[in-house]
Amino acid sequence: MIYLHVPYCHRKCTYCAFYSVVTSQDKEPYVDAVCKELLLRRHSMEHPVRTVYFGGGTPSLLSIRQLGKIVDALREYYDVSNTEEVTLEANPEDLSLPYLKELKELRFFNRLSIGVQSFHDDDLRMLNRRHSAAQAIEAVENAHTAGFDNVSLDLIYGLPGQTDADWLDNLEQAGRMGITHLSAYSLTIEDGTILAGQVARGAVKPASEDEALCHYKTMLSWAKENGFEQYEISNFCRPGFRARHNSRYWDRTPYLGVGAAAHSFDGEYRRWNVSDVGQYIESAATGHIAHGEEQLGLKEAHNEYIMTALRTVEGIDKSKVAAPFAARLAKEVGRFVVAGLIEETATHYRPTAEGLLHADGIASDLFID
Repeated sequence: MIYLHVPYCHRKCTYCAFYSVVTSQDKEPYVDAVCKELLLRRHSMEHPVRTVYFGGGTPSLLSIRQLGKIVDALREYYDVSNTEEVTLEANPEDLSLPYLKELKELRFFNRLSIGVQSFHDDDLRMLNRRHSAAQAIEAVENAHTAGFDNVSLDLIYGLPGQTDADWLDNLEQAGRMGITHLSAYSLTIEDGTILAGQVARGAVKPASEDEALCHYKTMLSWAKENGFEQYEISNFCRPGFRARHNSRYWDRTPYLGVGAAAHSFDGEYRRWNVSDVGQYIESAATGHIAHGEEQLGLKEAHNEYIMTALRTVEGIDKSKVAAPFAARLAKEVGRFVVAGLIEETATHYRPTAEGLLHADGIASDLFID
């Protein structure tokens, strides 16, 4: 699997802590650097590539020609002849019908992940999004018209001032649009974000934990009533439409990350490219991508797997637990089974519906110190 990071944005969302650059400058040197990195690291992916994900930032800020240039590099240096899923993250305001039709003509992308966040204009202004609710609806309609039948939406709950009725209205609007997948996240206040500053100044009052929990439970009921299955804490889909790329992160499948700030994982080492567009472009020109890396020890790898697995409905696969920790895990998980938070089967430790609400806390208790 390959992840490509496009760090450009028109403006910074108030809640965003990801590496991104607010600029309207020419993106051609960055695209060239991405293509160069794909060449330099072509031996990192010797097997056929099953999934590709263009994330950001805002990948839809690249022109069709620029996206096509990256696609050509992928086709030249990697075996992408039988990819199962190729996703483009996009903002609604970028998804005009002509753009989407040209994107379809590349014969590469088969999935869109659209950052809607809310169908209420007041929420969008508070989040510093550029699109309106009407543009979000039009973007999804354009996607279907252009021939994209695998469309995911991102929504955020637990927004300041958001009522449960407001949140349900967002869900119902999404459900009317023929989407196949929904990613819904509770608003979190990350250090260094615009939102964190607003909260610190008292300009914004965040939702309480109880309010966010109420929204989450409303989402669970809505999903069940509307034919969406939950397969991870924040992800829901129509049957057969799980996000294949993201699902493989959670079971620690090795992946190649390309672009500024992109992370890679080969099963033993984790690597991260420099979080600076200028340095990234300069280093690509030298033939050596500026990056850091670390080797994961057995304990770190075990803890990481426990953390990600418990966020999924499948839970922990006993066969993937490192042998030195299996007996201890079996003993420690017992109290969560008794508490009704984990269900044990012959092959897995699966979080119950209640257990998913406490997944991070349970994982922390099961970590090896």
